[in-house]
Amino acid sequence: MSLFENTLRELHTKLHNKEISVTDLVEASYNRIEEVDGEVQAFLTLDKENALQQAKELDEARGNDDAALFGLPIGVKDNIVTKGLRTTCGSQFLKNFNDPLYNATVVEKLSDAKSVTIGKLNMDEFAMGSSNENSSYAATRNPWNTDYVPGGSSGGSAASVAAGEVFFSLGSDTGGSIRQPAAFCGVVGLKPTYGRVSRFGLVAFASSLDQIGPITRTVEDNAYLLETIAGYDNMDSTSANVDVPKYTKALTGDVKGLKIAVPKEYLSEGVTSEVRESVMAALKKYEELGATWEEVSLPHSKYAVATYYLLASSEASANLARFDGVRYGVRAENAETMLDMFKQSRAQGFGDEVKRRIMLGTFALSSGYYDAYYKKAQQVRTLIKNDFEKVLEDYDVIVGPTTPTPAFKVGEKVDDPLTMYANDILTIPVNLAGVPGISVPCGFSSEGLPIGLQIIGKHFDESTVYRAAHAFEQATDYHTKRPSLGGAQS
Repeated sequence: MSLFENTLRELHTKLHNKEISVTDLVEASYNRIEEVDGEVQAFLTLDKENALQQAKELDEARGNDDAALFGLPIGVKDNIVTKGLRTTCGSQFLKNFNDPLYNATVVEKLSDAKSVTIGKLNMDEFAMGSSNENSSYAATRNPWNTDYVPGGSSGGSAASVAAGEVFFSLGSDTGGSIRQPAAFCGVVGLKPTYGRVSRFGLVAFASSLDQIGPITRTVEDNAYLLETIAGYDNMDSTSANVDVPKYTKALTGDVKGLKIAVPKEYLSEGVTSEVRESVMAALKKYEELGATWEEVSLPHSKYAVATYYLLASSEASANLARFDGVRYGVRAENAETMLDMFKQSRAQGFGDEVKRRIMLGTFALSSGYYDAYYKKAQQVRTLIKNDFEKVLEDYDVIVGPTTPTPAFKVGEKVDDPLTMYANDILTIPVNLAGVPGISVPCGFSSEGLPIGLQIIGKHFDESTVYRAAHAFEQATDYHTKRPSLGGAQS
């Protein structure tokens, strides 16, 4: 049995009983990467020498292995800063950012928990994209079928877990960038409540929407990882000083009496019949488990995509102004003036999608257009948030598909930005409202591609989200399926 077929808890027990070593786990991770990452291209940077040294030190210090994540290999999305380890954000602009001076808070928490960082994961440039085709280095492929995209922007994070290269990974979610690739790759991905996890050290795309979260094989593993990275951080002014419960205690398998809301807008036009049938089958399973569901309406969700792209692009325009070739990153050579250096550095360093969003955001914030676009979008955002709060007054969770379709083919939508943007139509409202949402596998398409079920909860009520997700997971076997990539995992 492959080590990667074990749950986090099973591995922890094996380590504690000295049936395996940390070095065994780290070597297994790198062996798997060597075997399949030429096809998947999930990793941008590996840290093998340091990881094996850390594994050796942890093995020598055995007995101090009570932390749930002790010795377990993890991948980190490449927009989360890692001290001394290259952080590129998938962009040519930061291709020489080889030696960051500090760790993001989540990386520090993982270090304190004695997990081992294997390397940095591929992503859409500056987290702008839904397919991982916007990476300036390589397009990550879906482990279930490498002709298909893994989703984005955390495509590398989801693909690395699905391919068995790491046990779990960290991603970031601005408009669905954890949940959408989790759905496409058949793994579990959670976007926590905004403020639940520190953003310190996360390279900003849209600061009022960005949130770091865990991607794992199972709901229980996901809960363990969130317990580790969540909590207040005085280095992040948007961090919420709210107690972090033991999420694993919510995983009882019991959802009797759970009240589920199903938005009619989430099963309407644009959602494929296969996705709709998988979601309806999931709701039937919940009924068998003792939960009830009713159809509701989130009337302003139809404005979510337009609202999101105005707000996110406006914040990106402000956040990415710091990349000018002066302080860090690539600087254009042979520029004749300082202004010319700014222009050439940004023209050469940024890809087309990043430029597109900077231009849109700058326009929306410009004099004469601010009230018509940015201010109006903020007002609509409040209406979307109110829709969620109103529904969640009467229901425990909201359930629907994570994405309207399964994964699409590489190159299929890359030249059609508007169609690509619409792919996030079911995940974006969750970010605008700031509530938690998780994607868990709930079926497969006729092409054998995974389908995701999205479960949305109240602010800071990840426990109920996990409870609902875990009960469904344990009553089905979708989470046990594995892609045949590279043959048997070892």
